Amino acid sequence: MSKKKYLCVQRGVPGSCESPSTPSPAEMEAMYSKFNAWKEKFNDNLLDLGGPLASDGCVVRADGAIDGPFIEAKEIIGGYMIITAANMDEAMAVVKESPGIGMPGSSVEVREITMP
Repeated sequence: MSKKKYLCVQRGVPGSCESPSTPSPAEMEAMYSKFNAWKEKFNDNLLDLGGPLASDGCVVRADGAIDGPFIEAKEIIGGYMIITAANMDEAMAVVKESPGIGMPGSSVEVREITMP
């Protein structure tokens, strides 16, 4: 069975992921260790780890474009990644173990990328 592609959109509630202080070197090392272990475990599923997105941007429509940041955002799209999985259940399992999902106010939208 061939694997499907899934777009994973990292979302957060504004202000919920802000830390009151800068992590210590030991805390940073623990975060990187957890992330690297996750990457190693799911290496075959990770096509594009994406990255964080800038806070500004624009929305393009047929009648023009609107510059961001956008008013009254209840959620912020903070990043993305593209993974492969046999089905949605497997894709969700990969995402559920990702270190970023445990951040306060964090969620990941998982959508299959369909081919025409």
